Amino acid sequence: MSITILIKGKNTRIAKRFSIRKTVSLVVGVSLVFLVSSRTTESVYENQIRLNVVKTGLQEQVDLVDKLHNSTGEKLDRLIGLLAAMQFQLNQLDSISASLAKKNGLTEADFVLPQEINTQLSKDAELTSQIEKMADALEFKVQQLSALESILQGLNIEQESKLAGRPVSKGWLSSYYGIRKDPFNGKPTMHKGIDFAGEEGSEVVATGAGIVTWAGNRSGYGGLVEIDHGNGLRTRYGHNSVLTVKKGDIVTKGQAVALLGNTGRSTGAHVHYEVLENGRQIDPLPFIYR
Repeated sequence: MSITILIKGKNTRIAKRFSIRKTVSLVVGVSLVFLVSSRTTESVYENQIRLNVVKTGLQEQVDLVDKLHNSTGEKLDRLIGLLAAMQFQLNQLDSISASLAKKNGLTEADFVLPQEINTQLSKDAELTSQIEKMADALEFKVQQLSALESILQGLNIEQESKLAGRPVSKGWLSSYYGIRKDPFNGKPTMHKGIDFAGEEGSEVVATGAGIVTWAGNRSGYGGLVEIDHGNGLRTRYGHNSVLTVKKGDIVTKGQAVALLGNTGRSTGAHVHYEVLENGRQIDPLPFIYR
């Protein structure tokens, strides 16, 4: 099938025959060329826009990271400076409390930071770890100062109580009376006595003469000895490995009543020492330093 195109003038006559199939193919081909050419140009332009958007976003992220880095660096510098100041104050408190203890005839070693804590503070560690250790050291120091205050106020307790001295032949004071962090769950808990850590099997001694009212296991205390000293005062010695007295025995001041252990609710070898006045636990430290 074909199409004939006739062009006629005064002196000229032109006739041209075209195939319909070839004509359509030509038109379609030319249209595709224009379409492809137009689409390719538009795609490059769109991609350029997208690239610019992404590039701008990345630059903003880089700027933000730089700002955060500078801000974090300044905060870290301030934090490190604060830790150094805390360490200086801790050293000063150690010196003051030791001096007060010495002037009042007390054992200086019980009112400075134990070697175990000082060793931990001096070790290289991550900043967060150092902060935690410093907080623990300060908490322990606050307890020491509170205990020292309690002792100084109680040095004039009536002599008739007759309780005096440490409940161990060897060892060091490891935990004070009052609110402290529970060693099992980390929550603030009332500690109703004081702890003396030492070598397992060393002697636990009576701090005053009296009669044994309990000698055996008790929940939380492990191996427990309780002594009645009269005048409403009793003492308790907990977490022992071996008891060397029995209920009803009469004991004298300084007599061994048990061997230091790690029984009951305990995390290490120590004796938990309590003083009860009319059935209520009170701070034992004033009695220890009489």
